[in-house]
Amino acid sequence: MSSFLPVTRCAAVDMGAGSGRVILAELAEGRLSLTEAHRFETPLVEDGAVGHQCWDVEAIALNMRDGLEKAALLAPLDSVGCDTWGVDFVLLDQAGHRVAPAVSYRDPRTNGMMEAVFAGMAPAEIYRRTGIHFQPYNTLYQLAATARQHPDWLAGARHLLMMPDYLHFRLSGAISNEYTIATTSQLLDINRRDWDPDLLALAGVAPGLMATPVPAGTIVGDTRLADGRTIRVVAPGGHDTASAVAAAPLDGPDDIFLSSGTWSLMGIESPMPYADQVAQSLNFGNEGGVCGRFRVLKNLMGLWLIQRVRKELGSPAFSELVSAAASAPAFATVVNPNHPRFLNPNSMTDALATVARETGEPVPVGMAALARTVFDSLALDYRRVKEELETLTGRRFRRVRIIGGGSQNALLNQLTADACQLVVSAGPVETSALGNACLQMMALGAISSLEEARALVRRSFGVTEIQPGPAVPDVVWQRFRQAVARTPAHA
Repeated sequence: MSSFLPVTRCAAVDMGAGSGRVILAELAEGRLSLTEAHRFETPLVEDGAVGHQCWDVEAIALNMRDGLEKAALLAPLDSVGCDTWGVDFVLLDQAGHRVAPAVSYRDPRTNGMMEAVFAGMAPAEIYRRTGIHFQPYNTLYQLAATARQHPDWLAGARHLLMMPDYLHFRLSGAISNEYTIATTSQLLDINRRDWDPDLLALAGVAPGLMATPVPAGTIVGDTRLADGRTIRVVAPGGHDTASAVAAAPLDGPDDIFLSSGTWSLMGIESPMPYADQVAQSLNFGNEGGVCGRFRVLKNLMGLWLIQRVRKELGSPAFSELVSAAASAPAFATVVNPNHPRFLNPNSMTDALATVARETGEPVPVGMAALARTVFDSLALDYRRVKEELETLTGRRFRRVRIIGGGSQNALLNQLTADACQLVVSAGPVETSALGNACLQMMALGAISSLEEARALVRRSFGVTEIQPGPAVPDVVWQRFRQAVARTPAHA
């Protein structure tokens, strides 16, 4: 890229299910840089009026605007764009007012909804249409629950916006649905890349509630800053993992990506979906990627377990948790990190003890044992997905690229390399914000292609390579496989 091009700056609003941040991204002299302007929590709140766990979207929107203004004080901005976690949504009336609270995917309202939906359409047919893996909190089942429990919400709604779409609406007033986040709903036709009318009807949704999705990197409107300046509002990869993978320094089809945060998203980037019977039997999703790609992946529980354990232990430093785990015996206790009991328990420590007892594993006691149980189990789960990807694609992989906040965990990186017996490349950390910014800059014409964006990321941010050590003992692997086999579909 020519160094004489003008500097491009944008605000990347990156929302996780635990915290959000607004980051100033700058492209100057052929390099990208990031500066955090604002960070805030995105906590769940109990809505007493409806009895659901909900997102405080007003607080989120105010923090987004506050962060945007702070970023604008750091440097002149050209654009802003938002990415968030998947599946959750906001319902608006014709005037753009919310008609219902934004209920969280962690709320138990979807219990039993998968079975109710399957009574109207077989799982194989849903998968054939959408290519999306089955999770009880997918938007399809959330809407089915809404239709049964709060039909008045849907009756009064004229627009359904996924979370990043809603934030773009709050910035610009524009109604739009972005493609990558739309695919997480399990309501989008994988071939037409538009909403499936039969699935919408099955979920109890009237036609026209959602707009035809726009691709990542679309300018959806403008917003005015406090200083009077107007900047563009760009829909990046609205799903945070779509933006993260856009910035992942992938080096060909033999790389596996692992976006490691509250959730772990592990898979491959592919020009085509994998939506056959093998893919369905392994429950792989084909989430929409950027620039016409697919993210063939699994959605795993991730660092949510250790985040909750840490809070229950009085919030020691994360480095203290990792250090304690490193000193603990390896594989003393292994559990399936995706056990339904771990989705949103009152106590994660108690949930780990219960699952251990149910599967015949020793109960972990104390910080070191609890943290080691989580990290060992995550690494073994990554091996499981690596082997299933090999079954699905018929090829061997050479590297796991860990991106996101979890890439800073040196112990888990090494455990992953050992479990998968592959080289692990760790970093960059803020890939969701990086990918978000790169897609904004592509929309503005400052970056010409996804390949150029990834080259910029490689040039601007370092990665750490971890070589695999001794393989996991077979007896440990068999214990983990038994723990997975004993996991119920619902708890």
